[in-house]
Amino acid sequence: MSGFRTAFVTITSALLMAVTAAVVPAPASAASLVEVTGFGNNPGGMRMHVYVPDSRPANPAIVVAMHGCGGSGPGFYSGSEFAALANRYGFLVIYPSAQQQAGFGNCFDTWSDAAKRRGGGSDPVSIVSMVTYAEQHYGGDPNRVFATGSSSGGMMTNEMLALYPDVFKAGAAFMGVPFTCFASAADFPPWSSKCTGNGGANRTPQQWGDAVRQAYPGYTGARPRVQLWHGTADTLVPYALLQEEIEQWTNVFGLSQTPTSADTPQNGWNRRRYGDKVEAYSIQGAGHSLPAAGMAAAAIAFFGLGG
Repeated sequence: MSGFRTAFVTITSALLMAVTAAVVPAPASAASLVEVTGFGNNPGGMRMHVYVPDSRPANPAIVVAMHGCGGSGPGFYSGSEFAALANRYGFLVIYPSAQQQAGFGNCFDTWSDAAKRRGGGSDPVSIVSMVTYAEQHYGGDPNRVFATGSSSGGMMTNEMLALYPDVFKAGAAFMGVPFTCFASAADFPPWSSKCTGNGGANRTPQQWGDAVRQAYPGYTGARPRVQLWHGTADTLVPYALLQEEIEQWTNVFGLSQTPTSADTPQNGWNRRRYGDKVEAYSIQGAGHSLPAAGMAAAAIAFFGLGG
């Protein structure tokens, strides 16, 4: 097991260096990252930081940007491009900091029974409290709320879209797993997980889709659009799980698993689209190292917030 832990630390360090190297310098601005305490119901015991650009509309969009295991909200703020894009396009960014422990680091809870039920408690409820706070205190637009994240944060992105389709309008999950992939806290560490081990979990599209539908029984409203990213050489969160995510969300939308189009927006970025609801990027040769340069901008464009 020590070998797996060493590999995880090595991969995580490489991820942090890759993400930091990809950062686009933010335009000169007096705005800064601010910690918010007392933001509401917080069963996950999470910390909240928010970035509010100086130039923004009266009712700016809200992007929840979530770090990977072992990271933090301030770390993801400084190591990703979302704040620079917020300056450019005038949206708010919430950076939650996870406090849960499941084998290593601070990770977002995507494994507990509470986290798999709407209003069940744990981190998802805390994140919705942060969104509500941003709407009430910064004038955030409740009709333009989006989720994104890397690794553990990508997993929580899928979680939030499944549990709160009435809150989030779209999401972009980098190196995530399908909603309900993890059975428990003991199943979360990648070296022993039935979700991420042995090449990744394999369920039918119907099973994956049912998991989302059961998260909010009786919901008949619009579902958030989904953008998925994964490196083909990712060995920590296996690349095969991208297909499982695709199967989950296409089933939720009642779409064929055959793409309606495929293209290469940039060298090494192979994109498949499923109608206008789901799109998936396979990044050729990339390991557990996303988002890299330009990918945050592609996510923001998918949300309809910029360029």
